[in-house]
Amino acid sequence: MNLTEYLDKDQIIADLASATKTEVLAELISPLTAAYPFLDKQKIFEVLLFRENLGTTGIGDAVAIPHGKLDNLDKVLLVVGRSLQGVDFASLDHKLVNIFFLVLAPEKSAGKHLKILAYISRLLQDQSFKESFMSASDRDDLWNLITRR
Repeated sequence: MNLTEYLDKDQIIADLASATKTEVLAELISPLTAAYPFLDKQKIFEVLLFRENLGTTGIGDAVAIPHGKLDNLDKVLLVVGRSLQGVDFASLDHKLVNIFFLVLAPEKSAGKHLKILAYISRLLQDQSFKESFMSASDRDDLWNLITRR
């Protein structure tokens, strides 16, 4: 799977400034609403918070994959973020999260949505990928790392 079908370089945040879960979600949404003006930032935020209230998307081992579905999308969209300091994201292992992959999918795209979530999950189980991700110097390095996968 090629994540660049769903991700542009401008949708990578190499050094998240946020310190809390809600701030991270808002920061991750920003590149999407800049690239896709028809998207409603508040609606996305509500969808993501609703999903987080069902159960954290902080899956452990420094990784979170916040995700949700929107009725006005026609394709899956991704945002990748990295927090060098780590964020308390209510992760399953109670550790700070450094690596974020935000996934937004069309309301009626269960198959594609689940395949992308599974692919990202497998990718983030690769310790060498995660080490390279955390040691990348900037957005360009992160983009190159992701596009080589």
